[in-house]
Amino acid sequence: MVKRGSGIPLRDRVRTGGVPLGAAPLGPRCPARHCWVADAVDGDGEKRPGLLLEWRQRDRRWEGLVVYAARIRPHGWGLVQEWLPAELLTPV
Repeated sequence: MVKRGSGIPLRDRVRTGGVPLGAAPLGPRCPARHCWVADAVDGDGEKRPGLLLEWRQRDRRWEGLVVYAARIRPHGWGLVQEWLPAELLTPV
């Protein structure tokens, strides 16, 4: 089974008018989308599952606001929320 958007990088998925897919205004449909986060803040080198909350455009590049789990202490995990460049985000 082929998923919608398979093979198209997240940064290249845009709607007419230049707004990224999933960046629809708030309404009956939740704007949050699952994604994979590369280059997590803990530097483990593994992609982490994340939740893409919002898009913004800065200096002609798209960034996504994501929340994901990272090892923030030697023996503990926590949630990280940060703006990341679109090239570090992959759709699930």
